[in-house]
Amino acid sequence: MQITTNFDAGNITVVSQQENTTQLKIRKDTNSHFFQWFNFKITDAIVGKTYNFCIENASESAFADGWEDYKTTASYDAKNWFRLQNTEYKNGKLYFSITPTQTEVDFAYFTPFTYQQHLNLVATATKSPLCTTTILGETINKKPIELLQFGTPSADKKNIWIIARQHPGESMAEWFVNGIVNRFVAENILEDTTIDTLLETCCFYIIPNMNIDGSIAGNLRVNTLGVNYNRVWENPNKATEPEVFYCKQKMQETGVDFLLDVHGDEAIPYNFVTSLRGIPSVTDKILSEEIRFKNEWMSVTPEFQDVHKYEDSEPNMANLAVCSYQIGELFKALSFTLEMPFKDNDDVVEPTKQWSDERSEALGASFLTALEGFLLGCKN
Repeated sequence: MQITTNFDAGNITVVSQQENTTQLKIRKDTNSHFFQWFNFKITDAIVGKTYNFCIENASESAFADGWEDYKTTASYDAKNWFRLQNTEYKNGKLYFSITPTQTEVDFAYFTPFTYQQHLNLVATATKSPLCTTTILGETINKKPIELLQFGTPSADKKNIWIIARQHPGESMAEWFVNGIVNRFVAENILEDTTIDTLLETCCFYIIPNMNIDGSIAGNLRVNTLGVNYNRVWENPNKATEPEVFYCKQKMQETGVDFLLDVHGDEAIPYNFVTSLRGIPSVTDKILSEEIRFKNEWMSVTPEFQDVHKYEDSEPNMANLAVCSYQIGELFKALSFTLEMPFKDNDDVVEPTKQWSDERSEALGASFLTALEGFLLGCKN
């Protein structure tokens, strides 16, 4: 049995291979101390033989409490992913095993969203007459920073911004955006009254992957220079975090009436959003609108809730280097960070796949329905 990581988003180091168990370590993010994302493939496996794996440095990872109740993601074709129910976090190490039915198996922290899939997403969107694709600039590693625009801007329309995957290992974020884009480009779009209503009243600006370089490198949290993008929004530097620089620049050009910054949380097994309660300019109106939007989303899907979440920042104590806080403060607009789980959604338990690529896509599609209801409520 051979182990390889020589592919997009690959990350694992083999410590030792013995007859019964392979000892592994997750490699640190490039130029950083963070690590937690892993992604590797075994080849030349013997069908019917049990292979045991142990990630030795799990307890040293960025969010070690995230390993509790976590189940490793695996696939025989890199398309259909399932969870290994025998995964166990014990004595600071992550153990899992498989008795393969095929000679090749992929393993990952969560279902990957590769750069090729990203290019396919952009190409699919660009083919739609509803979409205009703009290249804002280049990443550190010379990849294009694509902005997808759905709808035509005008003075009486809301500017809706959706960005995803500032933290590259949070691949569910790009799956979420894929669910949104698929709804905009669906063949039966003429039957989707939600899309019709939204495009009459809104212009959407979507960046599917804010950290392409880090994603390709197999990083959890930073770009290839070691920059955590969600901590540089106050004064982004084009030389070290170009995606943030160009995104904020474009936001200042278009204006922002609503922002959703899409992420994944390693430890909390629920979907939730943050609040602007701690920014200096927060108003009672903003806080009431937050509640109304969350209630709208909860009415659309049981996958979203508002009980299990981060604690709100104290008054005037929100970190304005964080995207949602910076944009909320700058534009005096609703601005959310969405977090999805790496494990399962404990409100809607699905043991076979836990939280998954499909459920992330479905949540993305449901966001548009919730947004429609929220905006209609603004008129009443």
